[in-house]
Formats: sequence, C-alpha cells, structure tokens
Amino acid sequence: MAFRVGVLVSGRGTNLQALINASKKGVLSAEIAVVISNNPKAPALERAQKQQIPTKGIDPRAYPNTPAFEEAIVQELQNRKVDLVILAGFMKILSSTIIRAFPQRIINIHPALLPSFPGLHVQRKAIEHGVRFSGCTVHFVDESVDGGPIIIQAVVPLEPEDTEETLAARILKKEHQILPRAVQWIAKGRVKIEGRKVTIAGIRKRDEGSLTNPPLD
Repeated sequence: MAFRVGVLVSGRGTNLQALINASKKGVLSAEIAVVISNNPKAPALERAQKQQIPTKGIDPRAYPNTPAFEEAIVQELQNRKVDLVILAGFMKILSSTIIRAFPQRIINIHPALLPSFPGLHVQRKAIEHGVRFSGCTVHFVDESVDGGPIIIQAVVPLEPEDTEETLAARILKKEHQILPRAVQWIAKGRVKIEGRKVTIAGIRKRDEGSLTNPPLD
C-alpha cells in the first residue's frame, strides 16, 4: 500500500512542486493524496490540479472559530487516509486540534536554521542580526512554534550584499532539496524520534570539516 501524504499550503506552492517533481522522478515513494489550502485561490491548488491531485480549499472565514476550521482539515486528511501531513508554506499556526490528531506525523519546512529565528520574516531577522549563515530546516511539528524535533537542515551563507529577497531565493532552492528527502526517509521508515533527537537509519558518517563565512585566509 502506498505511503500517502497530505500537503497543506497557503501560497505559490513551490515546495509542493518540488514534491511533485520528486515523485515524477521516482525519488519520492509517496502518493500526494490531497492538497489543502486555507486560501481557496492559492496558486498551489492550481499546481496540484494540473497533476490531477485532489485539492480542497478550506477557508477559515467560513467557520465560527479556529477549532472548527481545523476540525474540517482533520476530517479531510482522515478521509484521505494520509500517513503524513506536510506543511509546505502553510501560513497558519496549528493548534492541538490537528497536532493531536496526527502525533509525530506532521512536518514543516522553515526558512531558517532552527532554533534560531522561528516565526515570520526570518530572512530579514537573519540579515538584521548579522549572522554569517542562514538556511532551512525540516522538523516535526509539536505544540510549540517551530520548535519540534529537527530532521534535516541546509546551510546558506549570507553575502554582504544580500537583501531579504536574495537570501530568501537562495534558501528556497535548498528547501526544494531537503523537503522531499525528509519525506522519503519517513516513507521508508528510516526516521526515529527519541526525545528531541531524530535519527535516520542508514545515513553514512559525513567527512570531517566545517564551514566558515567569511572564508579563512
């Protein structure tokens, strides 16, 4: 039986497209069972529809409160029998309604090196703070904000001339690489969570080395 994922989106859906592309190339052993958006006009829904992937727009304004809105999302995900929920640019903070329905079965892609810079406008914060490295993180979702156990990260050096937009664009390219990889590891049963630590079975030890920015003379 195929490993089934539900993807939650709010905007353009470029990370959704990365998942679709990985599936087409045969490097992602997962079926996208449904794409759900809190924005019924999100371009991400059009991306999914072009690939004949089921979609659902669930507008929070149509519900009396947040729990009712999230219960509608839970119901749709459960109806689609998803094994994993992926937040791919979903611009809503989840409450316990969804998290407790899918314990340790929700992951998020965040455009910073957590635990630094959770929340929004993270590229701006990185530049203003003067960090030498930023990047992106795929992590499990818990009831904290961007605080769940980390699965994989990618590092992006900051350049002196970087703006919020140029840094975001470089980080996004890395997001497109690491999100499908994390999903594949989970689909293949290679991921284990012990407290805050995530281990991936079969990962070879990386070569010794480090990154420095600026580079050493």
